[in-house]
Amino acid sequence: MMERPVALVTGARRGIGKAIALELADAGFDVAVTDVQPSAELDGVCNSIRDRGSRAHAVISDLGDIETHEALFQNIEQHLGRVSCLVNNAGVSVLSRGDLLNVSAESYDRCLGVNTRGTFFLMQAFGKRFAGAGGAMTDPQPSIITITSSNAVAASPQRAEYCVSKAALSMATTLFSLRLAPLGVNVYEVQPGFIETEMTAPSKARYDALIDQGLTAIKRWGKPSEVAKTIRTLATGGLPYSVGQAIRVDGGLLINKY
Repeated sequence: MMERPVALVTGARRGIGKAIALELADAGFDVAVTDVQPSAELDGVCNSIRDRGSRAHAVISDLGDIETHEALFQNIEQHLGRVSCLVNNAGVSVLSRGDLLNVSAESYDRCLGVNTRGTFFLMQAFGKRFAGAGGAMTDPQPSIITITSSNAVAASPQRAEYCVSKAALSMATTLFSLRLAPLGVNVYEVQPGFIETEMTAPSKARYDALIDQGLTAIKRWGKPSEVAKTIRTLATGGLPYSVGQAIRVDGGLLINKY
């Protein structure tokens, strides 16, 4: 009997991460989920994964603490098996929106420390496991899927440090796609636009008006489930001859128009 594939979804307590974890469970993955602290919400995600017939395992993990990454993979291997799909979803936003000239070092370091540095070294730890094993031998093909943002491309001066962190993460994902493709690991980037979650709730009224005025081609907010369906396509090998691609789930936000 073939072993079930194992996915790791970081930052899966709610929102996009939760939707991805449940979608991958529906696709036949056993799923490990992480968050920075224990919560009833994270336990609920695990229960929902199990309700779908998949195994679940929660790990309390600070992505920014890169010294814990190897232990994270070892922990998951002991409970579920070898991770074949890494979904880099965890991230933080700015401490407060404001003038680019007033960005604090604290907020900048926080965004870069988690969104860029932490995720970079988690991808590195994942890649080393396949390099040491002489390449990938699983079905579906192993993958890394990194959730960045439309702000990896589009500038938003009122949250500059977030934009910088996501743009850097986009390049890191491209670099790992080149390094890991020869090992049989396909690496992708997904750029969500305006997705209706708890994180984006404070900005909803502002962007509702802009969306109505044509900011996006599809005049509504996206749903976490729509991002999750994209992740499922990639994780299950739906784009086997694509690698290093940035796939936009943004309702046409980044279409050049005049």
